[in-house]
Amino acid sequence: MTFTPTADRLIPDLDPREEMVLLARALWNEGYRDHLSGHLTYNLGDGTLLCNPWLLTWEEFLPDQVIRIDLQGNVVEGDWPAPLGIPLHLALHEVRPDVQFALHNHSEFGTIWADLGEVPPAYDQSSSLGGGEVVLVNEYEGAVDSMEAATSAVAAMGDADRALLGGHGVFVLGSTARAVYLRAVALEQRCKNAWMVRAADGPAKSALPDWWLERQLRSDGNGFHGFWEAAVRAELRRDPVLAAAITARLAAA
Repeated sequence: MTFTPTADRLIPDLDPREEMVLLARALWNEGYRDHLSGHLTYNLGDGTLLCNPWLLTWEEFLPDQVIRIDLQGNVVEGDWPAPLGIPLHLALHEVRPDVQFALHNHSEFGTIWADLGEVPPAYDQSSSLGGGEVVLVNEYEGAVDSMEAATSAVAAMGDADRALLGGHGVFVLGSTARAVYLRAVALEQRCKNAWMVRAADGPAKSALPDWWLERQLRSDGNGFHGFWEAAVRAELRRDPVLAAAITARLAAA
């Protein structure tokens, strides 16, 4: 599999199912690996969503195992059940139809800060990337397999693009796989590095200037070309079977 080395051709042309698989696998290696937990959705814009299947971890499912569900959570295409916590996504896509990708998991350090009920500062440049407001939703009303709890969490999130869900995990939104990947990685790095700074009895406030933080906040997460693409290439190297399947689909197109 070879690519022309230009900004827009660092990876093959992926379809949405392939993007979902590669996003899940790349984030598994970034701390988003709480066993069977976690859900990804891609809004098709026709009242249905692509979704990762229940019973398979993020590191193992394949494009042909991605399911399609309606906004009531019914599987309309595919052989696997929907994840138990999918009401969180159903509630989100119902009130925010503009969101293309939504990602929920219990990331290693993001969950710690969610448990603490705090949004940590971004202490360093990489931790501040991705754009979008990060908020705390600190009213735990039960697991989000309950539509009532899911709807409440989404309402509390408002228009934010990333949330720490108190006693639970993280929720990350974006317009593309590139944006969601950068936002999710930066959020986890922010949480990890802030934990280390706190453990070292470091400053309570970030040294990053306000102008920098405000500029990052305005980003839609799509500007860092090469970051997502490098993760895709790494995953394709790790799994030659997946790489071969994508090559075969492109050859047949």
